[in-house]
Amino acid sequence: MGYLVDTCIWIDVERGTLLPHAVAAVLGNETVFLSPVTLAELKFGAERAKNSAMRQQRLAALARLQAKPVLHIDAITGQIFGEIAAQLVGTGHHHNHRVQDLWLASQAVQHKLTLVTHNRKDFADIVALSLLIWPDAGRLAG
Repeated sequence: MGYLVDTCIWIDVERGTLLPHAVAAVLGNETVFLSPVTLAELKFGAERAKNSAMRQQRLAALARLQAKPVLHIDAITGQIFGEIAAQLVGTGHHHNHRVQDLWLASQAVQHKLTLVTHNRKDFADIVALSLLIWPDAGRLAG
């Protein structure tokens, strides 16, 4: 058991709208993993910052996160991705605008992790995925 935390949660931590101890209180002693997809999204955000101070703040937050274990995207991840994408298309959902989300979901399914996110709509139609929606988690911590 463990958690894969969606980029949106880490952005809230970096912005100070979600305190790290609140995340720790909900996730407990379980291992929290990062995806290279999250690292890429956070690095993109840092590089696109409006000014140097914001860029440095974002890069510092990214550096702190890199102490967490990072999952690899491998052949099995790719096969799971293809299966999930095909299931979505088969049910009339499009996956093209959700590529990063599907990689995260594929990694969570592959490693039997619970994906933690704010964005229920981005993941709710992925049947094999164990999902924890942060507002629900926040109520559990309170």
